[in-house]
Amino acid sequence: MAEVRLESVSKRFGKKVWAVRDFTLHVEDREFLVLLGPSGCGKTTTLRMIAGLEQPTAGLIYIGDRLVNNIPPRDRDISMVFQSYAVWPHMKVYDNIAFGLRYGRRKRRYSRAEIDRIVHEVARLVRIEELLNRYPSQLSGGQRQRVALARALAVKPQVFLYDEPLSNLDAKLRIQMRTELKYIHEQAGATSIYVTHDQAEAMSMADRIMVMREGQGAQLGTPNEIYFRPANRFVAGFIGTPPMNMLEVAVEGEDGAMYLVSPLFRILLEDETAAKLREKAVKKAILGIRPEDVAVTLEGGDFATEVFVVEPQGPQQIISFKLGESLILKSLADADLRVSPGQEVWLRFNRGRLHLFDPETGTRLN
Repeated sequence: MAEVRLESVSKRFGKKVWAVRDFTLHVEDREFLVLLGPSGCGKTTTLRMIAGLEQPTAGLIYIGDRLVNNIPPRDRDISMVFQSYAVWPHMKVYDNIAFGLRYGRRKRRYSRAEIDRIVHEVARLVRIEELLNRYPSQLSGGQRQRVALARALAVKPQVFLYDEPLSNLDAKLRIQMRTELKYIHEQAGATSIYVTHDQAEAMSMADRIMVMREGQGAQLGTPNEIYFRPANRFVAGFIGTPPMNMLEVAVEGEDGAMYLVSPLFRILLEDETAAKLREKAVKKAILGIRPEDVAVTLEGGDFATEVFVVEPQGPQQIISFKLGESLILKSLADADLRVSPGQEVWLRFNRGRLHLFDPETGTRLN
């Protein structure tokens, strides 16, 4: 296996459209890294440049110690799994898996016995060994995706590239395949780069996540770092379901203490956060608070308001509160809490989970 490095890589289509601009990334050997972001942020273009399917306008791409900018895809020692399964419809599952071993440009030629051993080995790993004599038309979507995975695994590349491979599957099967993909990655000991717009996939599978925005990196970190310490307002709002609540607040000092102030509440800041805001002379901020950090109580809190909508979610419920004409504040509460629309309740913010962002630049302040 090998590390992957992108150094100031850019990709321009035509004269004006920059899909990726000055993007730098270092993927460690055997790491499972996810490129995450909304549609059009450049994540698939980045993956295609690593694969050699797109030529970068500028920058350098390394796989291991090799500069691969001018090396064709077949010689980069990579395997790619696409959103569309891309299996050969006229070949049985066995022949689909064996295709790269028979006809790909490999470091060595495989005997028929070796090919048979490898095909059965990877088919067993992805749990399709009993399907080897079927044609793709006889398989379900999930089974076809397993065939594509097995074909990629069979050639034992240095790097696996995944371009939203689960997006065509139904919700239940996606959850199952997430678990199995992570298991396959660990068994193969591979370096894997995975593209998705689904944050649940990214959070559950990745060693690290690169959140992309408008062709550039917005934040690189572990799932916990991305979720609990978002570097900017974009990442904070993109990650999380329901998304993070955002409220405009003033920052005021009084008797040596610092407060977040709005028409609804006045919150005393912890010493460390207060010191950072004082040092930066912050007067206004965007307060970010995740729904699970908004506690709903019937007796006392930071401020009182009326329940707007209750959305049951099994063991939890999403409770919405309308503040003013358009602002909706959401809380994620246990299903045992009995509240109904129109009922007045109290809300209390978790002081250890307050996120503060610059109103103009969106960068994190605390």
